[in-house]
Amino acid sequence: MYLNELDNFHFDLPDLGTAPQVAVPNAAPDELDLSALPLPASSSPIGNVDAPQIGSLSAADEELFRGVIAKYFSDEVPSASSSGKADDVQAEKKNCLLKDNGFGIGIPETDIVRNLHYDEADTMNTEEIRKQFPILHQKVNGHDLVWFDNGATTQKPLRVIDGLSDFYKTDYSNIHRGAHTLAARSTDQYEGAREKVARFINAPAKENILFVRGTTEGINLVAQTFGRKFLEKGDNVIVSTLDHHANIVPWQQMCKLQGAELRAIPIDKNGDLILSELEQLITPHTKFISVGHVNNTFGTINDVESIIRTAHSHNIPVLIDGAQSIAHTKVDVQRLDCDFFVFSGHKIYGPSGIGVVYGKKEWLEQLPPWQGGGNMIKDVTIEHTEFNAPPARFEAGTPNIADAIGLGYALDFVQSVGIHNIERHEHDLTEYARQQISRIPGITIMGNPKKRVSVISLDIPGIPAPQVGQMLDKEGIAVRAGHHCAQPALRALGYEMSVRPTFAVYNTKEEVDRFVIALQKIAADVQKR
Repeated sequence: MYLNELDNFHFDLPDLGTAPQVAVPNAAPDELDLSALPLPASSSPIGNVDAPQIGSLSAADEELFRGVIAKYFSDEVPSASSSGKADDVQAEKKNCLLKDNGFGIGIPETDIVRNLHYDEADTMNTEEIRKQFPILHQKVNGHDLVWFDNGATTQKPLRVIDGLSDFYKTDYSNIHRGAHTLAARSTDQYEGAREKVARFINAPAKENILFVRGTTEGINLVAQTFGRKFLEKGDNVIVSTLDHHANIVPWQQMCKLQGAELRAIPIDKNGDLILSELEQLITPHTKFISVGHVNNTFGTINDVESIIRTAHSHNIPVLIDGAQSIAHTKVDVQRLDCDFFVFSGHKIYGPSGIGVVYGKKEWLEQLPPWQGGGNMIKDVTIEHTEFNAPPARFEAGTPNIADAIGLGYALDFVQSVGIHNIERHEHDLTEYARQQISRIPGITIMGNPKKRVSVISLDIPGIPAPQVGQMLDKEGIAVRAGHHCAQPALRALGYEMSVRPTFAVYNTKEEVDRFVIALQKIAADVQKR
């Protein structure tokens, strides 16, 4: 539903590679208010601009724009005798208005020509990025797939898919102790992936990096090894109400085993941690603090730097669960000064079944092994075992070699796009989506955290979240619907479940509009009941 004639506009833009596309509003020309266009603020009115503005229109372009819109909304269609194209014009007009079941029609902000605003300071090309994700180019239930379930897992770029395939085709072997060429190749790639992870999160050395199956196993590793050695009866561990179950249950189990107490930092009605409560929770018997970097339900970015400073002032080590932050914002473990940081590969465009534990050297050297077996030993007799130094000490048995290498390829992809570009792109999508959804009667957005990533949780009273998820799936839109392994967080705001769209580097505003249209239909249907 875009007008080719608008290619004649003269935009003061850098070369973006494609001509601007403009969505046609469902309004007659005399109802169109160009002052409502989302253009950059200027001290000069349109038509009297002293200096070129990105996305601005000259007086000539404004006149041309009005003419084009007038053509497509005018009741006076040129006669066939004068132009011979009356039917074509009428058909194109109808196509512009009705294509994609009325894309953008009836939605505030998409009812204006919003795509005239190009405020692109980054170098992201979403169209080219999407080409790298084969799975996105399919139809589900007759509709183009919209993957808004990125909080659960991200899709994989060709760099990861092809890299894994090539590894299995040409290089696969077990690692470390083989005296042959393929073992050397596999070992080099596996350890090379460890180096990539260290660089990506700015760890001091690759020896700070442990490979595990994912965030859940990583937290269990730390809870089990630290808890068995340092946690005693009467001690306490602090988590937060915003945390994923994976950061609550392992510590809960360890506290019960050792006779310790599990405490939680509370949250307010917006979904933000009440950090003023942290000092009150800390006692001389507080042995560990483990919190999420980003909440997976409301998208809250926790002030983990403040938490770490407070903890360290009491000589308490801190683990940061980075499962929901690693793909969305820059992580620098040395700047954070966290003692442990964990994340999963599948959350950052990598394979499932691979994850990372970062640990400070002084802690990794103190902790006992979690599992016993090959690779983690230096010498074994029937009576005694001498253990390897980290990271080998914590990687018993044959590791997930291929998926560790695949994670390395995923980090290469993220770095090729730029984490700050991804962060900016996702932030724009999230705020745009929140604005559009908030205007739909009968839908509630849960929480309003001060700082947030690309997560939105919705409630439509009168219809269960799983049913909403199924209805969206019929439109080709994949979201998560349920409690998201975050029951304490949801219950703190008075909910049991939510519908949760989450956005990634390959998502677009057009997909958000499709989602909003589908939500409008669902909400309207509920109100009719």
